[in-house]
Amino acid sequence: MLFRFARIFFAVGLLVALWGLSLVRRPDGHVWVHPLDTRPGPVRILRFDASVGTLAPGQTAQLCYSVENAKLVRISPMQSAWPAQRRCFDVVPEHTTHYTLLAEGFDGTMAARSFTLSVQRLPAARPSVLQYAGRRRITTRTHSRTNS
Repeated sequence: MLFRFARIFFAVGLLVALWGLSLVRRPDGHVWVHPLDTRPGPVRILRFDASVGTLAPGQTAQLCYSVENAKLVRISPMQSAWPAQRRCFDVVPEHTTHYTLLAEGFDGTMAARSFTLSVQRLPAARPSVLQYAGRRRITTRTHSRTNS
């Protein structure tokens, strides 16, 4: 009887451990086991773009990406990102930046996509030229002999 409970306890513990490993990521971003919600096959980048094509320094753009069958995703010049069906985040580049998304699949295949987000300084606003219509005022003094 005790042996039977030990086997059941061991089986339940093993299932819980496998479930926990599917949720845990290693420090380098790799997952321990293939998630159940992904279809088997090579890694694919479904989307990688920005909300705008050109912006001014200090303005915010939204970077969006979507990958399929990826165990690791990196976006340079940033460090890393999460494998996700759809994810967006804000960036504030100070100069024109070339972004590259690199995704590694569970089968070892790699996929890459990139684009350039242009940052352009706005032309300095010229002061508007005011034109004044000048009217010359001529004052004439008349001197009468009666006053002298």
